[in-house]
Amino acid sequence: MANFELKLPKMGESVAEATITSWLKEVGETIEADEAVLEIATDKVDSEVPSEVDGILIEKLFDIDAVVQVGQTIAVIETEGGDIIEVNAPAAETPVVESVKEAAEVAQIVVTAKETAAPIESKGERFYSPLVKNIAKQEGISQSELDTVAGTGKDGRVTKNDIKSYLESRSSAPKTEPVISTPAEKKVLSVVASGEDEIIEMSRMGKLISKHMVDSIQTSAHVQSFIEADVTNIWNWRNKHKNNFKQREGENLTFTPIFMEAVAKAIRDFPMINISIQGDTIVKKKHINLGMAAALGDGNLIVPVIKNADQLNLLGMAKKVNDLAKRARENKLNPDDIQDGTYTVTNVGTFGSIMGTPIINQPQVAILALGAIRKVPAVIETPEGDFIGIRYRMFLSHSYDHRVVNGALGGQFVKTVKDYLEAWDMDREI
Repeated sequence: MANFELKLPKMGESVAEATITSWLKEVGETIEADEAVLEIATDKVDSEVPSEVDGILIEKLFDIDAVVQVGQTIAVIETEGGDIIEVNAPAAETPVVESVKEAAEVAQIVVTAKETAAPIESKGERFYSPLVKNIAKQEGISQSELDTVAGTGKDGRVTKNDIKSYLESRSSAPKTEPVISTPAEKKVLSVVASGEDEIIEMSRMGKLISKHMVDSIQTSAHVQSFIEADVTNIWNWRNKHKNNFKQREGENLTFTPIFMEAVAKAIRDFPMINISIQGDTIVKKKHINLGMAAALGDGNLIVPVIKNADQLNLLGMAKKVNDLAKRARENKLNPDDIQDGTYTVTNVGTFGSIMGTPIINQPQVAILALGAIRKVPAVIETPEGDFIGIRYRMFLSHSYDHRVVNGALGGQFVKTVKDYLEAWDMDREI
């Protein structure tokens, strides 16, 4: 017999952890290769983690609602053979369980530990593995005391040896309870709720999105540029072709693929919009992968990605947009569908907004908001003179990271998107 360590797989460059939402298999149950063992969720998508081998589940290392880092071992499966088998996944930054024997020790600690300390939480950049939390709980170490322990792991994380060394030094010194001062900007104002107020628990995805948005504001220097585009030709062209398209393809012809095509063309013209920041360096992306923000039924947003968008013709773009939007509404997106985006487009006009100031989807450096298309009076210039006419117009709102995208680049880019939209060929076929 051999033991196979099932690890949390990599789910995209911006996804470092996931929450376990349910176990589909119990200890002692037989598992076949490619059969789902558990369900997980990130701030982007829900997914299943399949087994890569046939065997029997002999250990679950995390409970439901536990947050697991990419590459950490989450279960142990007994297989035929004589050696320990490991999945080809990135090694955990801080191993939660160093061996199956240690896993048993952790389980014993959980059973025998007394309620001598308040629950330990990972806050901000201070991540604590379940093993470190259980040792702290067993030894009566409070949250504030654990926060003072120096970590020697990657990114300063506290390892098992760090907390053991701290306990040894603490036993030979007077025990004190450190007081950690909280920076003013980190303080959370308490909210007074009356008896008539309704208290609503944020959903799991809502909490993750909230953190993602706050992290983006704290990371990027957000700046916006706005421009108005005349999309009368696009409006009339779509009305001309939408019924035939529906009959021929069995799908709706929306404005989204038209806008996505224009954005992809503009990115080709301004490739320094298609970048990410890594420390003091800039990563210039080879592929143009457009994120398409989509609203879910519960009010949350998800961003499926159109890979290599600049290589699609209009029909291919329409097919891809409809497929991703449909599967997003039905909660059937795969992890691959929401990763590797390089630029994001969000349609605030769907809800009637004429413009917006969207928050950048990290680690990207820009995002475009499409406002509602409105029928408005406008000045029309002709060789015979100017006159007032009825036109279909919309605002484009471009948010970008001023650390690397200056106002000239940000403004020129959105102006180019406008130019592509206004130059739409009425004789174009799809």
